[in-house]
Amino acid sequence: MTQDLFLDLRHIRKEFGGFTALSGVSLGIGKGEFVCFLGPSGCGKTTLLRIIAGLEVQTAGEVWQGGRDISRLPPAQRDYGIVFQSYALFPNLSVADNVAYGLVNRKTPRVEITRRVTELLKLVGLPGSETKYPAQLSGGQQQRIALARALATAPGLLLLDEPLSALDALERLRLRSEIRALQQKLGVTTVMVTHDQEEALSVADRIVVMNHGVIEQVGTPLEIYREPASPFVADFVGKVNVLPATVAAGELRFGSLCIPCDGADRQARVYLRPEDVLARPIAEGDAHVFDASIEKIEFLGSYCHVRVASPALDSHKLTVYLSLNFLSEQALEVGSPLRLKLLPERIKVF
Repeated sequence: MTQDLFLDLRHIRKEFGGFTALSGVSLGIGKGEFVCFLGPSGCGKTTLLRIIAGLEVQTAGEVWQGGRDISRLPPAQRDYGIVFQSYALFPNLSVADNVAYGLVNRKTPRVEITRRVTELLKLVGLPGSETKYPAQLSGGQQQRIALARALATAPGLLLLDEPLSALDALERLRLRSEIRALQQKLGVTTVMVTHDQEEALSVADRIVVMNHGVIEQVGTPLEIYREPASPFVADFVGKVNVLPATVAAGELRFGSLCIPCDGADRQARVYLRPEDVLARPIAEGDAHVFDASIEKIEFLGSYCHVRVASPALDSHKLTVYLSLNFLSEQALEVGSPLRLKLLPERIKVF
């Protein structure tokens, strides 16, 4: 990480009675960085965000922000804005008053408040909506107002707690790109909690993959996807084929397929992304080629998930991605034969 360290979590532990929600989590986040906490429900990601915000108190460990120990400070004395999944707007206040809420509490002059509200509403794409009330807005518009309110006091840190999960699919796509563009424009350090791996891959500078209260891996979206550090990360982020294998005599063997492999003889599991099995005309002499037949085609628009079976894989199945154009051009359907080529350099072995 090349940025100056802005948020430093040191050995954070959180226990609820006999349950350990976080087990000594340590993480550094750079100034201006967009970081996603990604993981399944119950992995500890929201608890960690709430500890950063001071809404939960850690059992052990320290939180440092901008070189200041904020571990025991109340939320009001911490420098952040927060956006919740549920918008959390005041229904009896106008849009302008919702956005201005934090500024009013700071006794900011009225002229400055008006200027700031106008500026922020323009920034989030809702100029002229000052006099409306939350009930008059769509879910996506309400979340934009919640974002404007979080940014009103120009915080050094923006916390987003699953801000898009209550929105429909199209609005989610639209707003996530807007949040990323806004974050880059303002340069505000941002931490977002999500269980949606596609969301994390599309917006984050770095992703923190969590499971059972620990960090499984921290890396760029490409590193997390291409170089998973554990079976959990490989399985949770993106679609993956998992096949039993054996490492023996310098070879990795699964089914009747063999590729060179370093390491001691052992039982293993092969993790292979669907896009790393190619279906196309194969040149003579190509290695790692095998014959298969189509068992199922799942239509997903411009491409399809295609499940294949092959004698080379014994009884195990593979899912591959094929474009709709390729399927049409080759007149492929359930039962059609295919020649497939593995990309051995993309195989992960655990």
